[in-house]
Amino acid sequence: MEDANHALSTFSRHGFRLDGLEWPSVAHYVEGMKFEDGALRERIRDTDHPKAAQRLARRQRRRVRWDWDDVREVYMTRGVYTKCRAHPEAADALLDTAERNIIETSQYDYYWGCGRDTRGLNTYGKVLMNVRARLLEEASASTE
Repeated sequence: MEDANHALSTFSRHGFRLDGLEWPSVAHYVEGMKFEDGALRERIRDTDHPKAAQRLARRQRRRVRWDWDDVREVYMTRGVYTKCRAHPEAADALLDTAERNIIETSQYDYYWGCGRDTRGLNTYGKVLMNVRARLLEEASASTE
């Protein structure tokens, strides 16, 4: 989701601290974590907009860490969860989705979204639902 004004978007300007650094958005964090090179990660983190972070990462696609396909969902989950913990309004927006399935309707992304023909993996939607479940679990545990 690229709508910078929507609290659940990876582009939203809900910064957070993770892995010892301040990240301006989830998109910055995920794009940065594609690389083991600290200097490149820093360049991505310092871009002025999440779209710029994506473009920079795409230009460096030959340098993406070898295990990225195996760990990308973990980094997305960490980023979304940390953002929600740092910004109650983001957590509230996620909790307001109740028990509904969340579908990332990206027409062109068959991994994070459902793709044009809705046969995609919808991984971002699943990440949001998993983070929502964890937030609900934590809220329930704190009231016991």
